[in-house]
Amino acid sequence: MKQQVVHILTHVVQQLKTQGVLPEDANPRINVENTRDKSHGDLATNLAMMTTKLAGIPPRALAEKIVDIIERMEDRGALEKVEIAGPGFINFFMKDDAKFAIVEQVFAQVENFGRCNVGQGKSVMVEFVSANPTGPLHVGHGRGAAYGASVANLLAEAGFNVAREYYVNDAGRQMDILATSVWLRYLAICGEAFTFPSNGYKGEYVFEISEQLKAEFGETLKKPVFEVFAGVHADEGEPEGDKEKHIDDLIIKAKNLLGTQHYDLVFNAALNSILSDIKADLAGFNVTFDNWFSERSLMESGVIDAALEKLQQAGKIYEKNGALWFRSTEYGDEKDRVVVRDNGVKTYFASDIAYHFNKLERGFDVLIDVWGSDHHGYVPRVRAAMEAMGTNPDALEVLLVQFAVLYRGGEKLAMSTRSGQFVTLRELREEVGVDAARFFYVQRKSEQHMDFDLDLAKSQSNENPVYYIQYAHARIAGVIQQAADKGYMVDTQAGLAALDKLELEQETDLAVLLAKYPEMIARAAVAYEPHQIAYYLKDLAQGLHTYYNACHFVVEDDAIRNARLTLVLAVQQVIKNGLAILDVSAPDKM
Repeated sequence: MKQQVVHILTHVVQQLKTQGVLPEDANPRINVENTRDKSHGDLATNLAMMTTKLAGIPPRALAEKIVDIIERMEDRGALEKVEIAGPGFINFFMKDDAKFAIVEQVFAQVENFGRCNVGQGKSVMVEFVSANPTGPLHVGHGRGAAYGASVANLLAEAGFNVAREYYVNDAGRQMDILATSVWLRYLAICGEAFTFPSNGYKGEYVFEISEQLKAEFGETLKKPVFEVFAGVHADEGEPEGDKEKHIDDLIIKAKNLLGTQHYDLVFNAALNSILSDIKADLAGFNVTFDNWFSERSLMESGVIDAALEKLQQAGKIYEKNGALWFRSTEYGDEKDRVVVRDNGVKTYFASDIAYHFNKLERGFDVLIDVWGSDHHGYVPRVRAAMEAMGTNPDALEVLLVQFAVLYRGGEKLAMSTRSGQFVTLRELREEVGVDAARFFYVQRKSEQHMDFDLDLAKSQSNENPVYYIQYAHARIAGVIQQAADKGYMVDTQAGLAALDKLELEQETDLAVLLAKYPEMIARAAVAYEPHQIAYYLKDLAQGLHTYYNACHFVVEDDAIRNARLTLVLAVQQVIKNGLAILDVSAPDKM
């Protein structure tokens, strides 16, 4: 219906040019929106208000000219009448039978209904989750995983060529802390007694990896505890203690005492164990990746050195106090950033510069990074580095995700990754199910704070949005089964031919909602907002439930029965299509 009105208004603009009302070179944007109030029609445009300056007449007077042209058109298609409202809005009322034409479109396109080509085949890299492999994924990672996967699915639905990537931070200090923590737990298993560092990783998974080391290598990696702690800076809580210096000294000791070969053995055992667990956890959450990109590969391949060299040649790096600094203040950052420390160690920022440079080198048109909201300050410096290297900083889109706070029985659950006190994503999946977790995570804007009510997610009630939507899908399946039990087979061709017999307000409302789906997909994709799908599906489910409560579908009249069942089958298909983008199932029974 919207395209028909756009076509009519395109003709109107041409007529206004012919009449001399608009200049010949005028090319106004034709904007047609759905109305919120049924009394204002089905669609509306602000064309008169947008072109009033070009025409040199008041918007209301221009609207009258527009309406006059429309009313004199011989073929107005599905348009029944047109009215002027307020200072110059124009409302369009469509014929009721035309509203049901969308049902035939749903049946013609089935699972392709809603797909569009706003992306025009542009290649997009969506990098998300990318949690450090220093422990199991927790519920905070879950929101980024659900959001990133849904954005990728949504972009693919809208005609983008999408690649999904996980950036594995398998290098740097945090990984060294993990490896050292595993080794220290291994020493304890071997009988060595000492106080575990306050800044080490304390989760149960660290014990499990250490036990695997002990089972596989016996005590070949064991070193006397007095050697391990000799000369190590005091830990937090001790006189002149410093937890950061303490753990850093222990890392150095681990590397020196074990030697490169044995240290790498411990390091890789920890990395591979946790990374395998992350991959399995995400797969169980219906989240998959086309590529797992290793940070270490940037170092080993020389990409980091090449990126820094490019910045040095551009005069964007300088030396100060033995360290190398990037001139990020030249691009609006609050201060310059270190890329190589005075000890020669490259920073995480250096790796990020190289990684984004590598993405563009691989030919992606758009780079989408899904980051936690606490990384918002990181955005301008990454864009600055891209601009400094002569690449397009506007190619980068950073989507920020707020942390999710869990509640059970009204009580907030504690979360601390380093201490090991957190709810894992796997535990969440097992408690509320994948469908509820995936839907709850994306039903709000990603940058909005989120309270995740575990009790609500598990409830089978209308207050639980995913249950409410899935129940609408299952309810339709139940209605079709009821018809079969009474000896009626659904004849969708007869149903499509009899749609003009649908006269209830609830039936028209459902048809209007179906027509909004393709436009909603295009709008949500451009805005990177899968929560729009969640909102839409709740409205569609409400429309279905209201219709179900208003009348009987399985009636004796063949034409009305087939028309009603055909309509609800179209609703069922659209619910299924929308849930599929969110990777939520559409059950036939509940």
